[in-house]
Amino acid sequence: METKERTLKNTHHGHAIKRIRHTLGIKQEVLADMMGTTQARISNSEQKKVLEDEMIDKFAKALNVTPELIKELEEDPVTVIIENNNIETNNGRGYIAVDNSTNHYNPIEKIVELFEKLLEKEQEKITLLEKLLK
Repeated sequence: METKERTLKNTHHGHAIKRIRHTLGIKQEVLADMMGTTQARISNSEQKKVLEDEMIDKFAKALNVTPELIKELEEDPVTVIIENNNIETNNGRGYIAVDNSTNHYNPIEKIVELFEKLLEKEQEKITLLEKLLK
């Protein structure tokens, strides 16, 4: 029995399994052991948009969630972007540092400012050297 692909919701069974697994802090190898399969098969399943109901039931049982959660969990564009980028880890759990400061500046202006300071310092050195030579 196969699960019908949803057209109204943006779901991806494999990505849902991966998100749940990451949330629980379970590696593919561990999940494979729990399900009596291989890490390669777990990886392959996590790439599939639609999985058979039987397979979803196995994953749900191993992850201790309902099959409906895997079937109905919608893709979140922000989550996809975050998951596809490197995130620093702390004891195996990912985190993202959020900077809520309001100090926004134009990098070009900052470079120009630093360059002007550098020129000013060089001009002071030249003036000092000229005084020493006289």
